[in-house]
Amino acid sequence: MHAAEPLSHFVDDYVAYLYETCPTNATLDGVHLHDDLLEDYRRGAIDRHLSALAGFSRRLDAIPTEGLPLHEQVDHTSVGANIRSRMLELEGTRTWERNPHLYGEILASSLAAQAIFTYASEEERARRVLSKLRQVPRLIQAARDNVKEPPAIFVKVGLDTWRGVKTFIDADLPRAFSGVDDLHLLADLADASTEAVQAVGAYIDYLDNDLRPRAKGTFRLGTDTFEQKLRLEEGLNVPVERLLAIAMREIQATQDEFREVAGRIGPGDPMEIWKATRARHPAPGTLIDTARGQLDELRTFLSRSNVMDVPDGDDIAVAATPEFFRWSFASMWTPGPFETRVSRAMYYLTDADASWPDERKLEHLRDFNVPTLWTISMHEVYPGHYLHYQHLRRVTSKVRRSTLFMPSSYIEGWAHYCEQMMLEAGFGRGDHAMKLGQLGEALIRLARFVVGIRLHTDDWSVEQGVRFFKEEAFLEDAAARREAERGTFDPTYLVYSAGKLMLLKLRRDWQEEQSGKPSLRAFHDAFLAQGAAPFPALRRLMLASADGDVLE
Repeated sequence: MHAAEPLSHFVDDYVAYLYETCPTNATLDGVHLHDDLLEDYRRGAIDRHLSALAGFSRRLDAIPTEGLPLHEQVDHTSVGANIRSRMLELEGTRTWERNPHLYGEILASSLAAQAIFTYASEEERARRVLSKLRQVPRLIQAARDNVKEPPAIFVKVGLDTWRGVKTFIDADLPRAFSGVDDLHLLADLADASTEAVQAVGAYIDYLDNDLRPRAKGTFRLGTDTFEQKLRLEEGLNVPVERLLAIAMREIQATQDEFREVAGRIGPGDPMEIWKATRARHPAPGTLIDTARGQLDELRTFLSRSNVMDVPDGDDIAVAATPEFFRWSFASMWTPGPFETRVSRAMYYLTDADASWPDERKLEHLRDFNVPTLWTISMHEVYPGHYLHYQHLRRVTSKVRRSTLFMPSSYIEGWAHYCEQMMLEAGFGRGDHAMKLGQLGEALIRLARFVVGIRLHTDDWSVEQGVRFFKEEAFLEDAAARREAERGTFDPTYLVYSAGKLMLLKLRRDWQEEQSGKPSLRAFHDAFLAQGAAPFPALRRLMLASADGDVLE
């Protein structure tokens, strides 16, 4: 009888395979062996990928968990779920066959990572961009071949993404590499960019004039696929009926608290108080400077309090969201947890477009009212995503350090939890407007919880989703539509609220097991030391008795 393969050996092989197959993920992990490659979505490549995943699944199944230390048992479970979730995506969800946005987002992220992260010289990164640009026609041909009967909403979103990609290649990339002085390289880049822009432009015409008129597919996953996706990707094995009940309970409780806090600000209708609060927003063109000032205050508070350890990290630049990513309200681009060279992190915010009518500008900026912007900065930077990544770099497990295995409910749950936790820890004490902004953001996340489930398991239309965001999360028309449309192509965006709720329950259960009264810092240190894993796994690692439900 042969000895079982060491789990660490298997993990090394599997991660190396994923880095080569998913080179954009490798770059975002801080691994640059395949920075010259774009993902291959040709049908033959997809079939080979499925076959390889099945082989890895068999190899992992041959490694018994009995006798493994607890941390390896957890990694074994996480890797197994990761393999099955990738197979579900290729065989069940089939985004590659339904959504042209997927291809545009992959290309944009792949190119942007080379422009944003300064892990190598400008010339070296420019050569890798050149290689990627030459592969654009192959990627677009795969999109043409694969996406045949998409939902109309996916074509609409895909058009927005691809138009942003076109602008990014045409205008932003030359500025990103303006310091390159190799004339041959510059000429090659110009030629490749021209060819890529032409290919993208032709695909945009095809989407708009050919595919869109016949786009009649459904965006819905159905209950079985939706629940399976949550189980494999997030470790969340809870029926959608119970999830909906939890979400509606939390919406009611959060709305009650919202009204109570509004009453502390002043007498009258809570909605009028919220309207007045939202009117306190940065002027057009000043959003970036306002956010920079917030980051200074947040870091100062964390360094002086006992909330959590604040490791040294990369420099942070605050900037306007690139065109290709403007569907995102705010985002944090942090060098990956395996990055070995000093780079730069980017905090992007989507300011009002100068070409918009004045009323649209004001409506957009009301969503960036100062109290809400505080919440966004906590979520994206301190102590949310940015600081989280600094802690991930200390984790020794390759599985629990890599973004390849990172459940969204873990990473987004932490960031959303931080919005509430910072106020509990004393930041902005007595600022009721800041608390109102935090609760407003919590209501948006909870509305996502409901709308995502309803859209994909209960035959809700986008219009019903828009109404729900307006009525229950108090959003204006444009923001409500943006949120509801996102739910069609990001079906499990309930992970923000679900992750926060699972984290709060883990904190309560952990504190109950500790003798005495452990500090908030003690819990955060224990939690962040584990690295990225589904919450059932984190409960096994942190609790003496991990048999309880992940959600209450």
